[in-house]
Amino acid sequence: MSNIRTQAPYRADIVGSFLRPEELKEARKKFKEGQINHAELKAVEDRLITDLIAKQKAHGLKVITDGEFRRSYWHLDFMWGLNGIKEIELEHGYQFHGEETTPGSIQLTGRISGENHPFVEHFKFVKQFEEEGVTARQTIPAPAQLFAELFRGENTKNTLKYYPDTDLLIEDIAKAYRQVIADLHAAGCRNIQFDDCTWSMVVDKNFWKALGGDKDSLETLANNYLKVNNLALEGRPSDIAFTTHTCRGNYHSTYAAEGAYDPVAPFVFAKENVDAFYLEYDDARSGSFEPLKYIPEGKIVVLGLITTKRPELENPDEIKARIADAARYIPLENLCLSPQCGFASCEIGNKLTEAEQWAKIDLVQKIAAEVWGK
Repeated sequence: MSNIRTQAPYRADIVGSFLRPEELKEARKKFKEGQINHAELKAVEDRLITDLIAKQKAHGLKVITDGEFRRSYWHLDFMWGLNGIKEIELEHGYQFHGEETTPGSIQLTGRISGENHPFVEHFKFVKQFEEEGVTARQTIPAPAQLFAELFRGENTKNTLKYYPDTDLLIEDIAKAYRQVIADLHAAGCRNIQFDDCTWSMVVDKNFWKALGGDKDSLETLANNYLKVNNLALEGRPSDIAFTTHTCRGNYHSTYAAEGAYDPVAPFVFAKENVDAFYLEYDDARSGSFEPLKYIPEGKIVVLGLITTKRPELENPDEIKARIADAARYIPLENLCLSPQCGFASCEIGNKLTEAEQWAKIDLVQKIAAEVWGK
């Protein structure tokens, strides 16, 4: 089998988000305060996304994204774009280790559907920059992430008002996603990535301590997450590369969860109907590579071994040794390399400079070339 990959995932890959330039942060702040209109904000976003895509190409990436420059959050903006959902703020944000996030969330106003989602137009802007050997990717939160957000704290009561039947909620979420996927496909999208923190919460002992959960609860949650994700992919277009990124939280260089993949590997690794898994493996919080044995034959694993949380560059020899360790469970030709997450899952971004961000991308390129060849 050739070591060259001609479709996503690529040997040297990314998760999708990039540090927001200060000009973009200022423009979004002015828009929120009513100092500029939407057209003026979009003009700034368009120009800075165009510049970002040029940089992605210049650094040798074969996949391009808009860096999530049009979003406040990696997940909530997508949810706000669905019908039947409105933007709200809760009393508290997500509790990360040593830091609390901003308090954005969602609330149902009716049944969920996916027509006319604004991300389709966002994708079309990126699509125009595709060229031979360069693919435009659309990143969206996994359906399970929406399901989990609807039962986050005080959201639960409102959700049950509209959906006392969990099965109906799962069906409507999946149907809404299928609509968005169909519209993205019609717009020329051939690479969709589900970003998903739900599995990391399931394996985190502090999550279960707070929830008062047990093994049966874990299995119930895992089955619901798996069901909604797979139902959203039912009848999926055969020419789209569908991937998923599992994450333990990424906010201002902090994290939300810790725990090895072992308890959920028989669910997400073995049974989720995606083509590839982008897996966070940048520190000890992720556990060993042994759960990779659950990945079905022929599926791709992108090892997130380069951290976006710190500017220090990893030792290439240590990373290559870890790739070799993972290859005990997955054939080397079915492995790729990327950072463990994006550089700015939310507008605040991680604690790196743009130069340090691109140095991380260059390191991924260098190691991938040495492992798999150019």
